[in-house]
Amino acid sequence: MKRLAVGFLVLSALSAARLCTAGGAMHPEHGAHGMVVSAHQLASQAGVEMMQAGGNAVDAAVATGFALAVVYPSAGNIGGGGFMLLRLHDGATHFIDYRETAPGKATSTMYQDKQGNVIPNLSTVGYQAAGVPGSVKGLVYA
Repeated sequence: MKRLAVGFLVLSALSAARLCTAGGAMHPEHGAHGMVVSAHQLASQAGVEMMQAGGNAVDAAVATGFALAVVYPSAGNIGGGGFMLLRLHDGATHFIDYRETAPGKATSTMYQDKQGNVIPNLSTVGYQAAGVPGSVKGLVYA
């Protein structure tokens, strides 16, 4: 944590905020010099354990994110994507966009018929509605 003052995983924060606004309980885990909060106690513990093992705030956020994929998959999982905003100890900021992307063979008209009309539900149901996940690549990059 010496090198990073703040590590922020939007995926975890949004899921925790969503849970809080829905009336759910937060699950903070405290360490000697930090705290991790997520939608599930085991995920929060994974983040604290990462810091206790010598990791920084980003390492803790990544560990929490991967743990949430297992213990609370609706909060964010490896089949999706997300964003991470980092502020380093020296004040430098970095933004990582690891949202899911369209498949390589996607086209701008793939959800339209020959007349250019949108085909109902084609973009939300079925194999053509799937995106390429970015979570694993983004969290590993962080």
